[in-house]
Amino acid sequence: MPAPSEPEETGGAVTRPFGRRGRPVSLFTLGTMRALESPAAMAAVLERAVAVGINHLETAPAYGPAESFLGQALAALERRDPGARAALVLTSKILPELGLAEGRQALRACLGRLGVERLDNLAVHGLNTPEHLAWSLRGEGAELLAWAEGEGLVQQVGFSSHGDDALITAALESGRFGFCSLHLHLFDRQRLPLAKAALAEGLGVMAISPADKGGRLYDPPPELQQDCAPFQPLELAYRFLLAQGISTLTLGAAQPDDLVWAQRLARSDGPLTPAERQALERLEQAGRQRLGRDRCGQCRACLPCPSGVPIPALLRLRNLAVGHGMEAFAGERYNLIGRAGHWWEQHDASACVRCGECLPRCPLELPIPDLLADTHRRLAAAPRRRLWG
Repeated sequence: MPAPSEPEETGGAVTRPFGRRGRPVSLFTLGTMRALESPAAMAAVLERAVAVGINHLETAPAYGPAESFLGQALAALERRDPGARAALVLTSKILPELGLAEGRQALRACLGRLGVERLDNLAVHGLNTPEHLAWSLRGEGAELLAWAEGEGLVQQVGFSSHGDDALITAALESGRFGFCSLHLHLFDRQRLPLAKAALAEGLGVMAISPADKGGRLYDPPPELQQDCAPFQPLELAYRFLLAQGISTLTLGAAQPDDLVWAQRLARSDGPLTPAERQALERLEQAGRQRLGRDRCGQCRACLPCPSGVPIPALLRLRNLAVGHGMEAFAGERYNLIGRAGHWWEQHDASACVRCGECLPRCPLELPIPDLLADTHRRLAAAPRRRLWG
């Protein structure tokens, strides 16, 4: 296996390789799904991003007016500072299962909104099901992606995924993709081995929303702040991922001040310091102490569930709520179950029928049905609206 390339420094900020054909990207990526108040808001966020050393921008047609607002901001930057504009790496997305003609039209519309002739990176947005993967590798999807590259409209193709490990592994092993965007979080390390395997093969890896999807770490509860001291929870989460070698971390900024951590950590690509390792150990021990014997170890031996209950995913949310005081985040994620299509789980803990098949599989001998019932009691609430879509 080829070893991951060494980080580079560009204009004082560290960059990392991003795929076999991609341009190097900054440690942080500006996600454009939040600066949607106005074109001026997007322009202000872009200006600060450039100032703090971010060179990678991630957008999508599904992010409302994001592409149009970003296109206007990029045009203004081009007029003001052509060199800064030329240094930016641009990634957008296309939904799977489009027909060839429809997909071509969608990509051309994307380029038009952004005001560019080509994208550095095009991701299949939400490669979440076997049908999505089949579309990407065969038939009209494969034709569309090959056409986009052949026509010089995109430099490389990748994917984002909320799917299971087997699906992501198949996508990575297909050889079709140059990069991937995955849920990689301090509090959810399930896909970290997949990310490391991808990096070892020369693919770029982007962590999806470590701040928000990683636990609403920009608004941590007192328990979590105490557990991570002397570091801020978000700081520790970012450093954990960067120390793993992840190419870049998305940061969805609604206003310029949201980029403070990208500025502070723009060169923080080294291994964890002794103080950081100690803080992570204290964080782990604090969670274990609060959860006691009811802590789920996330080994996944309880699966498959005959009723389709995603036991580890649900008990992970309980771990966070009880172990670190993260009830707000856990409740938000729990109440998306069954309401977000293929983007999230379909069955919550109320689907457990207490068949008991999971019990002898659990190496910790957890009372899984009881813990699932407790999870539902703690977290079930009125549903909340998704950020987009």
